[in-house]
Amino acid sequence: MKGYRTVDAFTLEWTISSQDTGKLVREFLKEQAISKTALTDIKFAGGGIFINGDPVTVRHRLMEDEVLKVVFPPEKPSLELKPENLPLQIVYEDPYVLVVNKPPNQQSIPSRESPTRSLANALLYYYQSIGLDVTVHLVNRLDRDTSGLLLVAKHRHIHHLLSEQQKAGSLKRIYEAVIHGKLEKDSGTIDAPIGRKDDSIIERQVRKDGQRAVTHFQVVQEFCDCTLVQLTLETGRTHQIRVHLSHIGHPIIGDDLYGGLRVEIERQALHCREVRFWHPMYQREVVFYAELPEDMRELLEKATL
Repeated sequence: MKGYRTVDAFTLEWTISSQDTGKLVREFLKEQAISKTALTDIKFAGGGIFINGDPVTVRHRLMEDEVLKVVFPPEKPSLELKPENLPLQIVYEDPYVLVVNKPPNQQSIPSRESPTRSLANALLYYYQSIGLDVTVHLVNRLDRDTSGLLLVAKHRHIHHLLSEQQKAGSLKRIYEAVIHGKLEKDSGTIDAPIGRKDDSIIERQVRKDGQRAVTHFQVVQEFCDCTLVQLTLETGRTHQIRVHLSHIGHPIIGDDLYGGLRVEIERQALHCREVRFWHPMYQREVVFYAELPEDMRELLEKATL
């Protein structure tokens, strides 16, 4: 069976340099972005901290050439998440992360209304098939009808590191959408706060008391009555792209929740085509792509006729 699995216990290891000599283990691990919560788990839930193979506490003072090893406690998947043997398109995989191309019409995670057949269900089945006994950590999510790339961490610490990148804006996701009409400008920024609509638990809207939301757009190609646009998120609000495009009078084709018409496509024509981030273990930028799915390609082909 193909696939990368981590060792039974997720570990990190460093050889201490002269510049870190004299630091407390606690200080050093904070610099490595290991959270207080993770340290508590390491202490009380089955992990450990070792110097040259011997257990120490976070109060140990480091010396040059010592080998510091942190063993994280084992993870167990949620009992509420059931593994399901579903198709899974893996774009990239290593011992620490997965990049998956999610098809349209699939939930990222189960919901009360749709408790099965989500991407998370499929990932859990895949993990079990390769002997990886961890829970599912989705770094980003996509709406049910949005296709494209999702970044998945294979351990909660990797999830924490990637989530910090997301907060800092260094984890980039680029989307493509087919919208009604033609934009007045070839590029621009939509900076409009988004909040929940008063009479709906699902729908969002631009409103003064909402959270700040920023979307950058670039026209890729214009057609007779629609436009292919590229979109980059500066923030990550629920339904952000869909709400913003509707707000400026150019809803996504197929997005009937926000004013789009279901013409030639049965879902919002929105796809996450690129994910770019700094790999926290390999210490380099990595970029992944997913071409437009068939239904969006067909939509554009018909628009050219």
